[in-house]
Amino acid sequence: MSVAIGLFTRDLRVHDNPVLHAACHAATEVVPLFVLDSAILRGGSMSANRATFLANALADLDDQLRKLGGRLVVRSGDVVKEVERIAAELGADQVHVAGDVSAYSHRREQGLRERLAEHGCRLQVHEMSITVVEPGAITPAGGGTHFAVFTPYYRRWLDAQRRALRPPPSRITVPSVTSDPLPSADELCSGQRSPQLPRGGETAGRRILSDWLAGRVVDYEQAHDDLAADGTSQLSPYLHFGCVSATEAVHTADADTPGGAAFIRQLAWRDFHHQVLAARPDAATTDYRHRHDRWRDDEEAAQAWRDGRTGYPIVDAGMRQLRAEGWMHNRARLIAASFLTKTLYLDWRLGAQHFFDLLVDADVANNQLNWQWVAGTGTDTRPNRVLNPLRQAQRYDPDGDYVRRYLPELRDVPRPAVHQPWKLDAPHRGRLDYPEPIIDLREGADRFHTARKTAESTL
Repeated sequence: MSVAIGLFTRDLRVHDNPVLHAACHAATEVVPLFVLDSAILRGGSMSANRATFLANALADLDDQLRKLGGRLVVRSGDVVKEVERIAAELGADQVHVAGDVSAYSHRREQGLRERLAEHGCRLQVHEMSITVVEPGAITPAGGGTHFAVFTPYYRRWLDAQRRALRPPPSRITVPSVTSDPLPSADELCSGQRSPQLPRGGETAGRRILSDWLAGRVVDYEQAHDDLAADGTSQLSPYLHFGCVSATEAVHTADADTPGGAAFIRQLAWRDFHHQVLAARPDAATTDYRHRHDRWRDDEEAAQAWRDGRTGYPIVDAGMRQLRAEGWMHNRARLIAASFLTKTLYLDWRLGAQHFFDLLVDADVANNQLNWQWVAGTGTDTRPNRVLNPLRQAQRYDPDGDYVRRYLPELRDVPRPAVHQPWKLDAPHRGRLDYPEPIIDLREGADRFHTARKTAESTL
């Protein structure tokens, strides 16, 4: 009898899972293992919202594995030590894990490789488990470790080699090994949770993907920026936890339709950020391109932004959606991030942390690098662009339906005034429990551009 360990990380699924597929083909018995990583649970990387989604996803994964004759083995503690302990106990000769891009995942991989080697056990890392194209697989023709601009990357990404889809195992035999109970959300992370969180797990994710590709994706090219239409897939949490395979999503989407092509392009953006972070792990906390910004320190303004009380309805609606759902429409994310960094001129790391605290889909690559893109410290080729929230509102929420959905205090304000309630006459304004704008937009934009010019002149 041979034993292999399939270590789940951000690939919580049985369909199209290279780690599980390889482990089942390599040995007669397989340990489908998830370790509740103490470094993550105690290090501030877990949030109450993501804990809820993760607990659901693990329970669903266990259910899927039991249908195949197996079960999920759960351990708690240091990942390297727990994997080593099981490998030594069962005499496993292989451990399979998905390749990832964060600095922490690289340290975990190196630790596993070194410790397992002492037991004659080999670590196999499976790239293209989390991304469609392996980070670093395509590089600029002129040299360099990664693409810093999306469009040329996307052209090469479209032609890059992709792996075949992996079917789920027909059956899994798990050796006799102890397991901790499946965790509850509170055991993973206590704290206040958003009241309208999506249900985690592969079952929910595959249903959403199937319904999306069979229906609303047809309108995605036209509707993806329409805030009120809610015309996005909302698959990002399932992609983050690997409940849905990005590779399967690309394979099954119809690239010959405008909607399908636009959807695939968004999955390429996800890969783009992963390849940037793989080459520049420091970009998780430091400027990818240093602009010598001297960010303002204004905690009162920062808290108004977090609370959705800036006085600009389109900004506040996005922030209220984030707090209620643990998710925010992508266009609203851009608007809110631009307001914080380029109107209030506050450090992008403040915003990235708040998003990381609440977003179910927050991962280091996409959260941090999208924030840097908006702040002008990342890969945007126009780093000084400022998104005017009023123009954005008029373009992407012209009737104010998105604003009214998340700002009940403005529900009865008519269309012409819903994005600028400060223009209502005094009696109407007095009846609204809504703040005046915390800053003049022109003043904020001028301050940002002046600060950037001053910083650039010192280079």
